[in-house]
Amino acid sequence: MHTSLSAFDLARLQFAFTVSFHIVFPALSIGLASFIAVLEACWLKTRQPFYKDLCLFWSKVFAVAFGMGVVSGVVMSYEFGTNWSGFSSFAGPVTGPLLMYEVMTAFFLEAGFLGIMLFGWNRVSPRAHFGATLMVAIGTLISTFWILASNSWMQTPQGFKVVDGHVVPVDWFKIIFNPSFPYRLAHMAIAAFIVAALVVAASGAWHLLKGRRDPAIKKMFSMALGLLLVLAPVQAFVGDAHGLNTREYQPTKIAAIEGIWDTEQGGTALNLFGIPDMHAETTRYAVSIPHLGSLILTHSWDGEIKGLKSFPADERPNSPLLFWSFRVMVCLGLLMILLGVTGWVLRRRGTLYESRGFQRFVLAMGPTGFITLLAGWVTTEAGRQPWVVYGVMRTAQAVSPLTAQQVGISLMAFVAVYFLVFGTGIYYLLKLLRKGPALPDSKPHSPHEPREPRVAHPALTTSQTARRPMSAADQLIDA
Repeated sequence: MHTSLSAFDLARLQFAFTVSFHIVFPALSIGLASFIAVLEACWLKTRQPFYKDLCLFWSKVFAVAFGMGVVSGVVMSYEFGTNWSGFSSFAGPVTGPLLMYEVMTAFFLEAGFLGIMLFGWNRVSPRAHFGATLMVAIGTLISTFWILASNSWMQTPQGFKVVDGHVVPVDWFKIIFNPSFPYRLAHMAIAAFIVAALVVAASGAWHLLKGRRDPAIKKMFSMALGLLLVLAPVQAFVGDAHGLNTREYQPTKIAAIEGIWDTEQGGTALNLFGIPDMHAETTRYAVSIPHLGSLILTHSWDGEIKGLKSFPADERPNSPLLFWSFRVMVCLGLLMILLGVTGWVLRRRGTLYESRGFQRFVLAMGPTGFITLLAGWVTTEAGRQPWVVYGVMRTAQAVSPLTAQQVGISLMAFVAVYFLVFGTGIYYLLKLLRKGPALPDSKPHSPHEPREPRVAHPALTTSQTARRPMSAADQLIDA
């Protein structure tokens, strides 16, 4: 039987589509900004030329990712007014100022120093240039702070009261530092660094497989794997703490993630595999381990987890979607830990740069950071449903009074434009990554002798400056 989608369903689909495109670019730029700052600090300390080569190369990738992140973010801000005017009217007194703080602090900081970072190598002193790079990196982290504060408030709202159908802020400290904020901030920041580390490592693996063994390729490969060795296990611990927080404040989300329908007394099993059935209120073909759910979710042998049947049917999230998105995230996270540990073992054996099988593994893992990020986002946002502000405002109340035709036409336009614009941008990024850092000069350089940087684009001379961030890249697009 054919069922047409309502304006509400299409508005949700449109926002999911646009935010999925948006989230990957800021995550990459957050991680790369800090990576570039570390590289430049190493160059200032050692004056080794390959550090500067890496700075110049990854700055090109950062410039493209930053530009696409800004463009996709602007579109989302308009959607709040066009498709979700009910939410904007109700929660605007809280979310509006938080997003304004992000623009006034983070975006202005990034935009103010981005030009110096990309084009100031010949125009300011090395220390001044490093200061600009550091400001851009700090700006990306401040942006993460404010965006996660806003999103976390929607998940665990506090510090407000509702007057005449509108949220009125009462305590900004409680609004910003709401119960889930510290866990979400740490989880997202670490995820951004892992995304960037996987991209850098995969790029290094590609060039190692192609036969390059120059210091720049080895160094970025080594640094990325070192970061993964540390951050992938840390992310698992942060995720565990986040899960405990979620069980306390959003118990329906935890029940949906685990496919738990009945509250088990004396200990809850963990469903490793299964197919949750929302209509039959059961998880079919479940493969369970007794008491493991209690150990993971309560850190006790007999901890109690409320099942979905304990909550009204109209307040339950989509369990099949959450069940599998969460398991995709966890399984890929375990592979990232394996990747870091394997790299450490090969490093100890002295075969890190020669193990082609491991390099193929690293190359295959390159996109998994983005997949894990999207799976985590689906788990977080779909698990909040049917609430847009958890326990306060339902998503159905937030949608604008539009027809399905109006939303459908704009959705089709977004799909066409996004695949054209961002498809081209992604293709361009892949071309940059395939080219890699500049090959070392044949003439040797003293470790303490600074080299003149390569000009970012053939059309730029020392007296010319690009007027657009993406002009920092010098790789032409060809078929």
